[in-house]
Amino acid sequence: MAKFRTEKDMLGEMKIPAESLYGIQTFRAVGNFPLSERRVNPALIHAYGAVKLACATTNHELGKFDRDKFEAIRQACEEMISGKLDAHIVVDALQGGAGTSTNMNVNEVIANRALIILGRKLGDYEFIHPLADINLHQSTNDTYPTALRIAAINLQRKLEKKLVSLTEAFQGKEKEFAHIVKVGRTEMQDAVLTTMGRTMSAYAEAFGRDRWRVYKCEERLRVVNLGGTAIGTGITAPRQYIFRVVENLKNHTGIGLARAENLVEATQNNDALAEVSGIMKACAVNLMKVSGDLRFMSSGPDAGIGELILPARQPGSTVMPGKINPVIPEAVTQAALKVMGNDGIIASACAMGHLELNAFMPLIADSLLESIGLLSNSASILCSHCVEGLKVNEDECRRHVENSTGATTALVGKIGYEKAQAISCEFRKSKKSVRELVIGKGILSAQEFDELVSAECVMKLGS
Repeated sequence: MAKFRTEKDMLGEMKIPAESLYGIQTFRAVGNFPLSERRVNPALIHAYGAVKLACATTNHELGKFDRDKFEAIRQACEEMISGKLDAHIVVDALQGGAGTSTNMNVNEVIANRALIILGRKLGDYEFIHPLADINLHQSTNDTYPTALRIAAINLQRKLEKKLVSLTEAFQGKEKEFAHIVKVGRTEMQDAVLTTMGRTMSAYAEAFGRDRWRVYKCEERLRVVNLGGTAIGTGITAPRQYIFRVVENLKNHTGIGLARAENLVEATQNNDALAEVSGIMKACAVNLMKVSGDLRFMSSGPDAGIGELILPARQPGSTVMPGKINPVIPEAVTQAALKVMGNDGIIASACAMGHLELNAFMPLIADSLLESIGLLSNSASILCSHCVEGLKVNEDECRRHVENSTGATTALVGKIGYEKAQAISCEFRKSKKSVRELVIGKGILSAQEFDELVSAECVMKLGS
C-alpha cells in the first residue's frame, strides 16, 4: 500500500500520509505553527463537531445534500462530538489565521471520515469536499467563535457542579466544627474569638457566590454569530440557512443558544469572553485565598498554628522524615495563579481584535478553556482530597484561646476595657494563661470565663 497520497490546494501539491484523516491544509498548519506543542482543547473539538452537524443538517434541509451524503457526514460529526476523532485534530492550539487551521482540520477529518463510512477512498474530495461540503455556507469567523462558546458553556456546567460539591463540603464542616472556638486573626495577629464552624461557613458562602456567577455566565455565552460567515453580513449563505442554522445547533446541543441580533458586532467584539474570564478570575481568587488559609491554619503542625489537620496525601520530603506537606492547597494555588495570568492574556487578546475580526481567537480559546478546566479540577481535588477529610486539633485551638490576648476581648463586656487591657499586658510578661490570670485574681470564676469564651457566646450577634 502507498505510504502517501497527493493533495493540492491554492499553494500547490503536497504528499500526505496515506491513512491520515486530515488533509493538505492541516499538514501545512502543523509545519507552520510548532508553537505550544499542545493540541486544540478537546472541548473545542467536540463543540466544533456539533457546529458542523448543525450546519450539515441545515444544508440537508435546504436540499444541498442527498440522504446518503448527509447520513455519512452526520455520523462523522457525531463521532467528533463524542471524542472518537480527537486524535486526528493535530494542529497546534496556538496558530495564526483566527482559527482557520482548526476549522480546516475539522473539515478535512469530517470529510475523510464520511468518505470511509461511504466506502470511498481517503481524499476523494470530488464526492465529499472539506470546503465545498463540510464548510458550506460557513466561515472560520462564525464557526470558531460559536464552537468556543459551546465548549465554554459545557465546561462551565461541569465547573458549577464542582463548586456546588465544594460548597456543600464546607457547609458540612460548618456544622461539624460549630462547637470549636478558635482565635480569629486580622493582619496575621491575634484578634478576637470565633469558631471554626463560622470560618468554614465563610468559605462555603464564597464558593456559593462563585457557583452563582458561573451559572450566570451562560447568559453571556449563549448568543452566537453562526450564520454571519466572514464578517457578520452572511455573505455566501442563503437567508433561509441563516435563520435555521442556530435553531438546529440549539436542538443538537440542548443549550439555549440564540443568534446575535447584530451579527457584525458579534463577529468583531469579544468583550463577553473577557467578562467571563473575569468571573473565572474571581473564582480563582477565592480558591487561592481559602487554600492559603488552610495552609496557614495547618502550619507546623508542632511548631506552627496547627489548628487544622489536612488529610495526608503523600510523603512531603526526601530528606526530612515524617514531613507531610499541604500539597492539595499548594496545587490549587498554582492553578489559581495560572487562571489569573490567563485572564490578563484574554483581556489583551480581546482588546486586539482589529476592525471586523479578532485574529487572536486561538489564544483566547486556549486560555479561557484552560482556565475553566483548571478551576473545575481545582474545586474537585480541594473538595475530595482536602475538605471532606479535614479535621480540627481541638486541644490546640483551646490552648490558643486560653493563651491569646484574643480571649481578653471576649471579657470586655463583663470586666471592662481597662481590666481586660491590664490582663493582656500582664499576660505578655507572665507565664500564665489568660484563663489562669483572671481566675487567679478573682476577676472571674472558671465557669464565668468558660461561658464567655464558649461557642454560643462567641457567636452571639452583638453583646
